[in-house]
Amino acid sequence: MNIRSLTRGDGVVIGAAVLLFIASFLDLYSVDGAPDSLDLPSLWASGPVVLGVVLAGLIGAALVVVARGLPQPPKVAGLDLGQFGVAFTVFAAWSALGNIFDVAGGADNFGGAGDGPDPGTGVILALVATLVMAVAAVATPLVPALKGALLPAARPAAPQPYGAQPPGGYGYPGAQQASFGGQPQPGQPGQPQQPFPGQPQPGQPQAGQPAPAPAADFSPFWFAVPVSRPLFPEDGSPTPIAELAPGTWYLAVEQRGPSLVAQTQDGRRGVLQDTSGIQRG
Repeated sequence: MNIRSLTRGDGVVIGAAVLLFIASFLDLYSVDGAPDSLDLPSLWASGPVVLGVVLAGLIGAALVVVARGLPQPPKVAGLDLGQFGVAFTVFAAWSALGNIFDVAGGADNFGGAGDGPDPGTGVILALVATLVMAVAAVATPLVPALKGALLPAARPAAPQPYGAQPPGGYGYPGAQQASFGGQPQPGQPGQPQQPFPGQPQPGQPQAGQPAPAPAADFSPFWFAVPVSRPLFPEDGSPTPIAELAPGTWYLAVEQRGPSLVAQTQDGRRGVLQDTSGIQRG
């Protein structure tokens, strides 16, 4: 899980989940004129509130955050894990609203029972937390301010002295690693590598095909995206093969007009069509 792929909206969801967890230990009821010695129950004393508000909200927040941090979120019944999380947060907010209007359930509807107790501090804070959580989960893919990276991308490594070993690990400028099909090594833009025997090179013409004109003066470079952006197949298919996340460095290996051919951490290559605002390493 890559925490640098989390957005500001995910940070709001996490903060709301923390507030909901704290609210679950506060009073469920508020009784006018009750003595200070009266021990009022917390939200954990009510099964409907625990299941419909507390656990639904916490599970929804966890699903939203986990789905954002995974490079390829799993699908359940054809839906992304994050979509289930959004549904849980909306359901938790709806349940919290119902408990505000009728915190005692049907117990206050018996004859002579009066209006029943008022909502306690815990229920009120739980409503605020679940509303904020649901709004953030729904609005994050739609509002540019919430789609920004929660954590800034790490700065590129400083130039190494001649002969020094650069830091290792994929996804960071200056890292050394094995080449894929003769691609240039990260940190050594433009330096040709020895291809595997019999393996065609990316962009190399096949038998009977004319050689395409190479891009003028292009050298591979590291870059990071400001917001999540899809990576499309090189054959022009409209279905994305991956999603580039903010806070992670990717390698641009080729330029095709205004687009870039990028390589992900697991070696997949695709076309980044929207290159506006990218940060070069």
